[in-house]
Amino acid sequence: MDYAKSLSQRLAAPVSKCVSASATMTQQLLASPAPRPRPYRVCNCDRSLRKGIMAPSLAELVCQAQTALAMPGPISLVLDEDGTAVETELFFRTLEEGTVLMALSKGQSWAAPKTPGYQLGLSRKPTRRIDVACVTFDLYKTHPRDLGCLNVKATLYGTYSMSYDLRCYGARRLMKEALRWTLFTMQATGHVLLGTSCYMQQLLDATEEQKEEENRENTPALPNLLPHSLPALPRS
Repeated sequence: MDYAKSLSQRLAAPVSKCVSASATMTQQLLASPAPRPRPYRVCNCDRSLRKGIMAPSLAELVCQAQTALAMPGPISLVLDEDGTAVETELFFRTLEEGTVLMALSKGQSWAAPKTPGYQLGLSRKPTRRIDVACVTFDLYKTHPRDLGCLNVKATLYGTYSMSYDLRCYGARRLMKEALRWTLFTMQATGHVLLGTSCYMQQLLDATEEQKEEENRENTPALPNLLPHSLPALPRS
């Protein structure tokens, strides 16, 4: 019996350790991570003093705001843009980073700014950035002797994209291509100049022939000095 009790105790000890270790790991995994500090702007009632504060929770922000603004007694926080009270942690977590808050002591109330004109609140910033156009240039080489290749890619509104790949081959091949295009251009230019010169020569010849015909028509015919018929000679 004693042997059986000692054996059961020995077997139960590692099992209890494993159960406690697994329970501890489960608690650590299920525990929510601590919220990270986020930046906020806090001002006093008349907006004459403004401080930037990093706080992970509403209670920490209230404590730091009271110390930074040197305000006595308990304070409350409201949104500077419209005076909405920030009283719960859930609503506080929905605020964006950089939101402007106003700290109010007992007896103070929120009031709109006295400065006339349009007031821009720092908390009204776009929650999502929309890219209209994005152009990327990628310069690469496929062979060490190549001059390089350029890939241009343009994306519109994050949906439509188009790309163009410009490949430059080796210097020798590129020089041959350049000489070939130069020779072709010179030959084409020579044919164009030759055809133009022939056409201009034809125009000049036609103009000279037309002038010669006009001169012939305007010149009067010389009178014929000789009679058309001679009289017959007398017979001897």
